[in-house]
Amino acid sequence: MIDSLKCSCSVRAEIIDSLRRIALDSLKKMYLRNEGLFAFRIRRGPSGELTEGTSRRYTAIALIGLAGETPPQVGHILAGHDAKGVCSRLVEGVDGLVNLGDVALILWACRAWGHAGRNRAVERLIDMKPDTGVYPVVELAWALTALTVCPSGPSDLTLADRIARRLIHSQSPESGLFPHWPIEAGRHWLRGHVACFADLVYPIQALSRFHKATGCTDALAAAKRCARSVLGLQGDDGQWWWHYDVRTGRVLERYPVYSVHQDSMAPMALLSLPEDCLPGRFEAINRSLNWLVYSGEIGGSLVDHDSGIIWRKVARKELAKISRKLQAVSSRLHSSLRAPLTDRLFPPIAIDFESRPYHMGWILHTWPATDATHIPLKSNETDASTFVNA
Repeated sequence: MIDSLKCSCSVRAEIIDSLRRIALDSLKKMYLRNEGLFAFRIRRGPSGELTEGTSRRYTAIALIGLAGETPPQVGHILAGHDAKGVCSRLVEGVDGLVNLGDVALILWACRAWGHAGRNRAVERLIDMKPDTGVYPVVELAWALTALTVCPSGPSDLTLADRIARRLIHSQSPESGLFPHWPIEAGRHWLRGHVACFADLVYPIQALSRFHKATGCTDALAAAKRCARSVLGLQGDDGQWWWHYDVRTGRVLERYPVYSVHQDSMAPMALLSLPEDCLPGRFEAINRSLNWLVYSGEIGGSLVDHDSGIIWRKVARKELAKISRKLQAVSSRLHSSLRAPLTDRLFPPIAIDFESRPYHMGWILHTWPATDATHIPLKSNETDASTFVNA
């Protein structure tokens, strides 16, 4: 059932290769040929796996990940369809979209595939005014990244610069973390101090890529500052926790811990920074992978090799996300307050038996076929530890 393996370069490469294989196989199962889109999710049902819904957003992220794969592999996953044809289906409705994140990801996917619809997508993104409109920080970060992927001209980078400045302005000077909403939005007084893990990693990635495209030192400094804060908040066993207090830089609520954070979103952000500018990141990535393949909370792994699926998260056994709400309210009353006994009352022993295409897309984007297993193993960082295959 569970075989212990010593952590080494070869074992780590084996783990990443295994994640890639599962991602490719899962995307094949999640692609709905009749709709020409990816499903919203696969979940475990009473009599087996169930494929549910469709998602334009998840389709775009899957295409971003598949852009680094070989044409035969992509054709196999898309059941003979062409990736640019799937891009066309995404672009067809882009003019009517009101979600900035969806538009940004479609633009990113079109540019990754060199699809002509990128011009239509960027026009819609410009119309949505991401430099001044009220949008979540994650969506602003996606817009910034999309504009820096093969920019079509100076106007792209001009808008990107305004978005980057907006993100930098929103960064907490005390903690280095990014909020859920840009600082001038003034939304959600009760939860305005709460940021989730996604609010941290996507701006790191976006600002790092903007620096690479333009040489903007302010963007790099902001990305590095947040990344240093994130590294300091990693759990003892490599977990990336869920909610943070932007004011203080402290963890608010640890669970759920998402598999996508462990194997792709955190590595994707940390690896986007220039080489050797963030000491400890390779050790953090190795610890992150360690937790994914063996999670002490559940005494096993979210990587289900028998089913060929990576399950979504380890969560508390609770109703209505009560722990998150309690911690948000407590910390709003005073930054040092936390709801007591949450681990005892709501132990983190539940597994969310579902998987979504965006997770698989980010795995492939983070670990492309060309250099999927290249994480330098420095002598002063990761030593031998235990990997576990479930």
